[in-house]
Amino acid sequence: MYKPKVAFICIHNSCRSQIAQALGKLYASDVFESYSAGTELKDSINQDAVRLMKECYGIDMEKDQYPKLLKELPEVDIVVKMGCNVVCPFLPAKYEENWGLDDPSGKSDAEFMRVISEIEEKIKELKEKIINNLIPFQLYLQ
Repeated sequence: MYKPKVAFICIHNSCRSQIAQALGKLYASDVFESYSAGTELKDSINQDAVRLMKECYGIDMEKDQYPKLLKELPEVDIVVKMGCNVVCPFLPAKYEENWGLDDPSGKSDAEFMRVISEIEEKIKELKEKIINNLIPFQLYLQ
């Protein structure tokens, strides 16, 4: 079975997109490959995100993940924009979603957990859409 490549993108690739990549690997690696990137780079992944993902999911995002630019990604099938509240980056793909998530950077742990939970829910929904052939990119895979 072909596993589509999904890119989670935002401007800095330091928080929401990194969380989505980690949760995509955790919950949907049997259905799609997860990547993340941005148009600008921070020096590291947001440390609150790193801490909370480790505490809540046992995921060490710094083990296998780091901030990347869009040009470092392979060709992808699906692009998920995190919600930039400015002009979101562009990455060519066969299908695109914009999740419109608030950036929890600099906010409370409760706000971080709200966003992390929302990302988890959306990852699971995306997985179901792919499993149930509800995403039109699959027309291009023949």
